[in-house]
Parts: sequence; structure tokens; C-alpha cells
Amino acid sequence: MPRYALKIEYDGAPFAGWQRQNDLATAQGAVEAALAKLEADVPTIAAAGRTDAGVHALGQVAHCDMVKDWDPFRLSEALNYHLKPDPISILTAARVDDEFHARFSALERQYLFRLISRRAPVTHDRGNVWQVQHPLELEPMQAAAKHLIGLHDFTTFRASMCQAASPVKSVDEVRIEAFDIPHGREFRFHVRARSFLHNQVRSFVGTLERVGAGAWEPDDVKTALEAQDRAACGPVCPPQGLYLANVVYPEDPFA
Repeated sequence: MPRYALKIEYDGAPFAGWQRQNDLATAQGAVEAALAKLEADVPTIAAAGRTDAGVHALGQVAHCDMVKDWDPFRLSEALNYHLKPDPISILTAARVDDEFHARFSALERQYLFRLISRRAPVTHDRGNVWQVQHPLELEPMQAAAKHLIGLHDFTTFRASMCQAASPVKSVDEVRIEAFDIPHGREFRFHVRARSFLHNQVRSFVGTLERVGAGAWEPDDVKTALEAQDRAACGPVCPPQGLYLANVVYPEDPFA
């Protein structure tokens, strides 16, 4: 059966996450329903990451096995036709070898979190950012973020329902940048790692926001990390600012 990689973009607001669930709208369910319009009995698809309810994707990757030998462009066009009107689209499709696996072949996952600091409510980005009404300082957050880079036991930043075998992960980058927007600032958090614990990025951002607000000192993040205790974590921020931005493979299947 020919195997195809799909690069997928979606707005997570109407979905109960990526993973298929009974009686709930999910991104995986939407893609599989579209595939079923093209061929009968398409096997379950697999994705690089299982985003939570409300989390968005700019570059989710999934793979599927088809019976017909589809031209990748025609496959993506046909899927997009059947995905309407859901806020999800196939950015591109590519034929891959049978050994390619969207999850297990991935070398790195890259997440983006968008946080807006502004008194006036957001309008155009409503549902796509986390907004706080108080000012935030960039430099203390950048200093605190350095404590989260490297190989650590991230128990503090791990959800109690996390199913990962170990809390030890290696985080390659936690980078924060800021942009002026009308009457406020937008902060973008870029986080890279091979894999993540459940709610790890949202726990990072919620904790770093406390530093930016002046409620925590940068070294308090180091203390929280070393505590290896979920109770030491700052607030877990809401999902609407989080995006699965990109997935890296040994060879880019979409090049």
C-alpha cells in the first residue's frame, strides 16, 4: 500500500484535540473522515504529536496508507475538498517509503506559544493567543528560560495524567521574543525538543509568565525544576496560544 505523509494545519478551537475520540470532534477524526470519502477501509492514520483540546497546528505531520497510487497534489486537493468547512487543511502531501512513521521517525518537535500583554481585549487573534492584561518584562523571562534548557527531570512541569515512561527529557531551546503591537506587546515562546511530557510547554509558559510579571525571580524557576514536584510549578497556561509549529525528520519528506 502506498504511504503518504501529510502536513496539516488546523485551528484547535472546535476540536477536542488531535486524537480520535468517540462522539467528539477531533482533528484526526476529521482527516480520517475525509480519507474515507476517497477510499474505503483506509487504516488509522498516525501523527507526530497528540495535541490537546484547543491547541493549534501550523505543521502537524501524519502518515496514511492508501490502496490507490495517488498523485500527492491530487490527494491533498481531494482531502481539502472533503475537509470543508472544518478549520483544518492539508498544506501538502508527499509519497514516502514504508519505513517512514510520522511519530517514530521524528527527530524534533517545535512548538510556538503566543502570549499577548494588553489591557484592551484582542479581536483578530481571539482564540489564538493567551492574553494577560498586565505588563510583562522580557529579560527576566529570558534569564529564567535558560534553566529549562538541557537534560533534566521535568517532573515539576509534567501533568499528573502524563503517560510518558520517564520525566527525563532533553530540551534543546526555549527562546522568547517580543513584538510591539497596538497598545501592547506580543511575546512568542519557541520550544524545541525530540519529545515532550504532557502539558510541558504550557507549564513552562505559565511559569515564565509569572517571572515576567514580577511574581517570581528567574532563579525561582531553577528551584522549581530541582524540586521535581508538580506542586512547585507555576500556573499551567490555557491551550489557545499553543501551536505545534514544525516536525523535523532525518530527511524532509516534503522537500
